[in-house]
Amino acid sequence: MAIDQITLDILWGRLIATVNEQAAALMRSSFTSIVREAGDLSAGVFDRQGRMVAQAVTGTPGHINSMATGVMHFLERFPIDTLMPGDVLVTNDPWKTASQLNDITVVTPVFKAGKVVALFANCCHALDIGGRGLSADSRSVFEEGLFIPVMKLHDRGKPVEAVFELLKANVRTPDEVIGDIHSQIVGNEAGAKQLLSFMDEFGLDDIEDLSEEIISRSEAAMRERIRDLPDGSYSYELCIDGFDEPLLLKAKILVEGDELTVDFDGSPDAVPLGVNVCLNYTRAYTTYGIKCALSPDVPNNEGSFRPVHIVAEEGSLLNATYPSAIGGRHLVGHFLPSVIMGALADALPDRVMAPGFDGLWDTHISGRGRKTGEHFSFTWFSAGGTGALKHKDGLSAAAYPSGIAGVPAEVIEALSPLLIHRRELRNDSGGAGTHRGGLGQVMEIETLSDEPYLFSGLYERTKFPAPGLAGGSEGQAGRVLTNNNEKLEPKITRMLPADTIVTLEMPGGGGFGPAFERDTEHVLQDVRNGYVSAAEAKTKYGTVIDTDTWAVDAAATEKLRQKTR
Repeated sequence: MAIDQITLDILWGRLIATVNEQAAALMRSSFTSIVREAGDLSAGVFDRQGRMVAQAVTGTPGHINSMATGVMHFLERFPIDTLMPGDVLVTNDPWKTASQLNDITVVTPVFKAGKVVALFANCCHALDIGGRGLSADSRSVFEEGLFIPVMKLHDRGKPVEAVFELLKANVRTPDEVIGDIHSQIVGNEAGAKQLLSFMDEFGLDDIEDLSEEIISRSEAAMRERIRDLPDGSYSYELCIDGFDEPLLLKAKILVEGDELTVDFDGSPDAVPLGVNVCLNYTRAYTTYGIKCALSPDVPNNEGSFRPVHIVAEEGSLLNATYPSAIGGRHLVGHFLPSVIMGALADALPDRVMAPGFDGLWDTHISGRGRKTGEHFSFTWFSAGGTGALKHKDGLSAAAYPSGIAGVPAEVIEALSPLLIHRRELRNDSGGAGTHRGGLGQVMEIETLSDEPYLFSGLYERTKFPAPGLAGGSEGQAGRVLTNNNEKLEPKITRMLPADTIVTLEMPGGGGFGPAFERDTEHVLQDVRNGYVSAAEAKTKYGTVIDTDTWAVDAAATEKLRQKTR
């Protein structure tokens, strides 16, 4: 099939609409706020070779880019021509998919005239998977929950009941977990229906020629962007809290013509507790960081991955081997785009951003509700501030790089016996700079229970705040407080007294550029909005604000800035 440009544009638009419908059907039918409101999922379509052709516009890079390599593993276990109509495959193998047992991937083959013409796949974060729950204090994957190898979930249209029974028996919230798996199946079915419809409309027997055209064009575009970078080596290192001791992430980017290699040599060895990262997840967030800096407009598929190579020593923190503990892998993996941006800062100063809070804050609370006496289990994700860019302030309470949406307080309170007393931006938390880092947020949470309850928080940047770039200042580190003055360590599970109210103060992002070069009108606007106090404006930015007139004292500001310079 010869595909002209106009036809290709139309087919591409229909393909994107198809995977978006796949994701929408999954989200609309989901049983949990994790998928429905937060959007912790991915959805995509793959050709007969297991190559990702297109992805839905919603979803996280960790899920999407891990799934892009993960479908190949499904086809190794079940070769394409052995699949039958009605088959549905499943796994949560961290080393083959998204590096965490909570993330379940479902793959459905699509048949036309008795032949597999495509595969639809999606990956979702399950509310519970058994084991220790959402924490990073396990010492092997065996403690972290139920491990599902690549296997059939439906066989020729019939559910494999033993798999469903095993799932129900090993999770704390069987209705929600099984319900979301059914939603994953529904999402793939919706995508398959749309795909077959437009294949019939355009007289396509398969999508192999279309896939090849899309993938080859994406590869060519990505190679062109890499060629625009001067050949050479670019390095950066970033310190994060880790578990018992700090972890220093190191990367060297080697550019040679139209090929780019990211080498994590010098990064730490795997650690005994659950913040290790499987290589596919390292690859997922590394390629995402490269793409954000070099080619945000190039379609994300097999072709855009081909010129980018990832090297991490086997057995290291970023290439952990089975059966390492990996439950909190995002507390390392989410920082990789910032490492990539830091390395490329000199080569692409207009295209990179300073490090931000990066590691998504995951909170899990379970216990017995006061009114009903029934057991509950609830998880949600929260965001701090992103780093600033050369020409733009960082975003406040926004989840980069994960892309997760914040769950509204009303939804949290409706679905669990939790009361959100406060949810607001955390003033003065963004790092100062010519453009400032985004602000973190504050959440104050009460658990409405008469019994002690389980609290687990997967939190980062409580010791090492986000650094700035190009002379920008660091943001504020995060804190976890209680009304009982009890110190809560991040990354572990604790039983808390029933009257405990927990306050989360999330980190801010790093600033970009020297703070004293920030436009005084922007500083005034920050003070008026309450993002920065007048005292902090004077200290951080050398800008003197008259709070009686809400005006910048230009003479005093110039004198202060000259003195500081």
